[in-house]
Amino acid sequence: MSFLFRDQSWVQLQEHLEKQSLLILPVGTTEEHGPHLPVDTDARIAEAYGLGLAEALEPELPVLLMDTIRYGYSMKIMKKWPGTIVVRTRVFMDMVFDICRSVLDMGFSKLAILDCHGHHSGLLNAVSRELCDACDKAIAILSPATLSRDEFNAIRRSPQGGAIHAGEWETSLILHLAPEVVDLSRATNVDTMRYHSEFIAGDNFLGRQRVTWSTWYLQPSETGTYGDPTVATAETGRRILEAAVANGARFLKEYWSAR
Repeated sequence: MSFLFRDQSWVQLQEHLEKQSLLILPVGTTEEHGPHLPVDTDARIAEAYGLGLAEALEPELPVLLMDTIRYGYSMKIMKKWPGTIVVRTRVFMDMVFDICRSVLDMGFSKLAILDCHGHHSGLLNAVSRELCDACDKAIAILSPATLSRDEFNAIRRSPQGGAIHAGEWETSLILHLAPEVVDLSRATNVDTMRYHSEFIAGDNFLGRQRVTWSTWYLQPSETGTYGDPTVATAETGRRILEAAVANGARFLKEYWSAR
């Protein structure tokens, strides 16, 4: 039987309500990703991550995978190149809120959002608190980047600042998921992020952000890339996804079991 939300009839959804199935909502966006990656990179990663989690969890707990949100907010700096679709922050937040509120009002109580776009993190955190206030239900937010950080750092080939936007991490994942849409002949490392300090990590995989400060404006990109995609490999992408799925599935079992 399918675990896709869109494949269910209302009768089948009623059965999932009785089982208190876990809902998974992947959230990506449509945005330029350098000269070598497709504009649906974040949405493609979100969709694959959601599918991987649902497949990993289904043998042990009831789960429903919702359709991926493919549009969202990006900073103005990303509109320098064609391909970036920008939804205003409040419009994006209201859309996510309404989607989540709809399923929570149906009676579902366990909902996990997959945050697969860096510009969404603060917005989704705010939405989760608004939903908790409105519905008295606490949703979970997971990021495949955060949940694969240790494993990626153990095998990464790029320097500090090499794994942000369209860099080694994302390029490796798309090489694994859909190599036919990657053009590594156009990849370059000229836009590896060079600024980092004790407060600001060149990328969030090596170090942590101790303050909020967008340093992208200190180093305008020539290519729409912020990182080093030239060292990306499909094998790195496979191991990243496996780690994110394994760690995410362990957490979601804990989240679903907590009553």
